[in-house]
Amino acid sequence: MKCPCCSGKSYEECCQPYHKMEKHAPTAEALMRSRFSAFAIPNGDYLMETTLPGKRKYHNKADLQEWGEINQWTKLEIIATPALNIVEFKAFYTDENGEHQIHHESSVFQKMHHRWYYVSGDFLE
Repeated sequence: MKCPCCSGKSYEECCQPYHKMEKHAPTAEALMRSRFSAFAIPNGDYLMETTLPGKRKYHNKADLQEWGEINQWTKLEIIATPALNIVEFKAFYTDENGEHQIHHESSVFQKMHHRWYYVSGDFLE
């Protein structure tokens, strides 16, 4: 199966090793791609695990899992990586009402103990 993150690779050679925690994403962009795939699969556990520990209290695993389940995630477009820890992207999906949506965000990531984590995101547009 093609990886949901739109890398052009198979899921097995792209995001699956991150989802199985066999290895960690080497860059903020790789983590962003793996998190998009985690919404598409969906995998709420991975989404929580890759959120900065100090920020997890602001998120809910069940909500993350549900957001992945109720939407059909169709495409990820990386717009820019203006810094090592910032990724601007557009996530395309069809919502539970059949409406096409675009989630445009600039996300901030932090590297801690040799691992990248999602910190926060600013919605754009």
